[in-house]
Amino acid sequence: MKVADLDSPVRADWFYDQGLRLDATPYLSGAIEARKRLESLPNTVRLDRITTDIHHAGRFSRRWVNDREHGVPFFSSTDILEADYSYLPYIAKSAAAQAPELLIEPRWTLITRSGTVGRIAYARQDVAGFACSEHVMRVIPNESEVLPGYLNTFLRSRFGVPMILASAYGAIVQHIEPHHLVDLPVPRFDSDLETRIHELVEASARLRAAFQSGLEKATEDFFRSVGLPELIDYRWHGADREHGFEVTNFGPESIRALNFSPRARRIVERLAAVEHRHLGEICEGGLLGSGVRFKRIDADQQHGVQLIGQRQGFWMRPEGRWISALAAPPDIFAPEETILIASQGTLGENEVFCRALMVYGAWKEHAYTQHFLRVISGDDRVSGAYLYAFLRSEVAFRLLRSMSVGGKQQDIHAHLRREIPIPMAPVADRDRIAETVRQAYRDRDQADVLEDEALALLTAAVEGAEG
Repeated sequence: MKVADLDSPVRADWFYDQGLRLDATPYLSGAIEARKRLESLPNTVRLDRITTDIHHAGRFSRRWVNDREHGVPFFSSTDILEADYSYLPYIAKSAAAQAPELLIEPRWTLITRSGTVGRIAYARQDVAGFACSEHVMRVIPNESEVLPGYLNTFLRSRFGVPMILASAYGAIVQHIEPHHLVDLPVPRFDSDLETRIHELVEASARLRAAFQSGLEKATEDFFRSVGLPELIDYRWHGADREHGFEVTNFGPESIRALNFSPRARRIVERLAAVEHRHLGEICEGGLLGSGVRFKRIDADQQHGVQLIGQRQGFWMRPEGRWISALAAPPDIFAPEETILIASQGTLGENEVFCRALMVYGAWKEHAYTQHFLRVISGDDRVSGAYLYAFLRSEVAFRLLRSMSVGGKQQDIHAHLRREIPIPMAPVADRDRIAETVRQAYRDRDQADVLEDEALALLTAAVEGAEG
């Protein structure tokens, strides 16, 4: 489906269909074409006929806490796109109790409704009891009328998304409201096809949950294998406050107080108390440095590669501009099991600065910005997957943040990061931990394949019905 041609006429009845809107968005986005195509199919129903509710939570008082014991994991509008929910902030249980409409359930479809509207996610099995921002719409399927996976696939398809986007209003900050979506036409097909699409989406959601649980298992296994189980559930904010401290043994590398944080130094001491090697030593012959700066030359998808930035690198399905690889240096790509650490940013608790991801499988095809610190092992005995099990942990995150340098935009101190002690588990344990990480990433790739298959089945069904 193509965007309407700029020279094509706009019919008068389209204005009435769009509530007499005079902005160009509904008429040039492909939304009207999508609606007319779907309404012409023999078995199309309104969205509100197959849902029990479409709503958002409304405004509420946010009270934040630091751990799961006193809080509920909380999705912001972009957090619904995250691949790994380990880093979500926590809203106080008391706040969630006062506003139960914040809570979400598995099999709902979540749609961002404020700011960047129209991003869509499927609530997988492990989000039961999570809270979600008022900036996210909840579409609750009536499961006696439609299977949740099928409905989700339609809404995120090239037929559903343009209609959702065309509903947005506002000049600076865009919004959509529940009443904008109630009359969306949803095509219906035979139960075998809809069931197959639903099962693909459900299987994909299970694999995404397995991806996260696999990474958590690998990190827990890492600390148990090196004899540091007390670091599995490390509580940074529960440690002693740093109201004042004295440092005498510093050198020319830094005089910044943060780099000598007592909490961080205690972590280093515990890591160094077991058999270990320094990160700089492991990366000799590999790489421990940022990517190169380069000029971006835009290209279409057929002839370009997708460039992934720091924020988008942590999403389930990354978004990014497509650029020409021929006009960029080869360092924009990353070999398999390269660890990428978001290395430029600010110290906000919910910022990605110092969070780590690993390049594996299908993600080798992407290009990555220079804002990632590349960590590539130069030692065959220490795999990237093993390193990642540590570098994704809360302990590593806090340690890297203590090595910040810079003004507004922080970076990770080039000398200090080389000195990070990496505990060394026995070889058999290392191999097991690394394989757990690799299997998690294979699950993630397979989840993408199943989602794409579901979309392809729906698209073929709509186009076949038109014929």
